[in-house]
Order: sequence, then C-alpha cells, then structure tokens
Amino acid sequence: MRSKRLDSIKEYIYQQKTVTLDQLCEEFNVSKNTIRRDIDELVSTEKIKKIYGGVTVEGYKPMISFNERNINNFQTKQIIARKAAELVNDNEIIFIDSGTTTMHMVEYIKDKKNLTIITNSVEVILRSIPYPNINVISLSGSLNRKTLSFTGSSSAEVLSHFNISKAFLAATGISTNGGASNSSPAETEIKRTALMKSQKNYLLVDHTKFGIISLMTFSNFDNINSVITDEIPRADLKEALENNNCSIILADPE
Repeated sequence: MRSKRLDSIKEYIYQQKTVTLDQLCEEFNVSKNTIRRDIDELVSTEKIKKIYGGVTVEGYKPMISFNERNINNFQTKQIIARKAAELVNDNEIIFIDSGTTTMHMVEYIKDKKNLTIITNSVEVILRSIPYPNINVISLSGSLNRKTLSFTGSSSAEVLSHFNISKAFLAATGISTNGGASNSSPAETEIKRTALMKSQKNYLLVDHTKFGIISLMTFSNFDNINSVITDEIPRADLKEALENNNCSIILADPE
C-alpha cells in the first residue's frame, strides 16, 4: 500500500512541479510525519528536491517578473530575435508571443510590407505603433502585469479564429522530459492555440532555458518546426529535437 502511495505522490509532484507539505497531507490524507518519510524516500531516487515547506521538481523554474527577465541575457535575446526576423516575409500573418526575447523581433521586421502581427504582448503592440506598414491585431483578455500580456480564455478564443503563417513563441524552459514549458498557466492555452492555427512554429529560447522544466508544458517538440537559440543544446535535448524533426537554428552574433 505504501508503494502505491509513493507512486501516487511522485506522479502528483511531477504534475504540480512545486507543492507544499500541507498540500500533500491534504491530498493523500496522511500526517506530516508520514509525508516527510515518503518525501525522504522519493528524494533519494527521483529528480525531486526539498525546498522550504515543500518539494519541487529538479530543474523547475518559477516565473519571475517581466523586468527581471528582460535584463537577463539582453543582447543574446536581441540576437535570437534578429535571427527569427529573417524568417518573416512580406504579406504574412504572424503571431508574436509575449516574452522578453520575442518582443525584440519588431525592430527587425519593421520594414516588411503589409505585415500583420497578432499578439497578446503589450510590448509588441507598443513597439509596432510607429510603423503604419504593420497591422496589429491585439488579443483580448485580462492584463497580466507580471508578463505584460493579455491572458485568459477569451484571448485563446479570439486567436482561434485567425489563420497564421508563422508563430514565434517564447518559453520558460525546454527539456527532454518537459518539452516546451511555461510559468504562466494563463498564457498556456494561448500558446497551444497559436501552435494549432499556425502553418509553421518557431520557439525562441536562449541556452539558459535548456534543461528547465517550468509549471506547464504547452507543446511537445513534434509541434515545433525549429528552435532558434544561441547554443547547441546538450546531447539528450539535441537528440530529442532531431527525433521529432525539430531543427536547431543558431543565432550567431555578427
């Protein structure tokens, strides 16, 4: 019976990514002492580690604020965005995801003719305003100040009515086991809808996202055409991408 409970606890932790001891006690109707003993055993055999008041999946990266993310690897993000912009042609309808890498694309596609950008990103909208050749379609929803994006079920619903040439997506993490994952549950359905409606899908991530499992997986690699990044991933991740026909596009500095 204990072995079955351990399997259930393990599955629950991997699904939730981060949980408190109180949550586990309530979920499995056991005492804290029992949960602590179970956790000690799981930590010794699984990719699970203790944190204050609970446990988390190793490699899991929680969401930090937009401004904090924007500062990290600023130049690298610009280089990746510039490389992604090379894939955009005149007269296309593209989706640009909310993110501190994807937002830089506007600077490199500003001269495209008759371009339509669909986005939930406040930054992408603001950066596109000076360019009358860019038609901007904003998704509806509630403003998430932490990600500077419009989120919610209505955003995904609006997006589902459009046909998209190419989608350029951000991620908090990319890993062999977790696929492409994100810290914001409110944005996950938007990303999934973009992937479904777009003819080609591109993931923009720098090397610091490799091996990271965030809160929710929004896509496996078979739904992504290419990962645009600054470094070749380690062997296991590279193999997982190649096995799913997802190419790696390196963004080298000029």
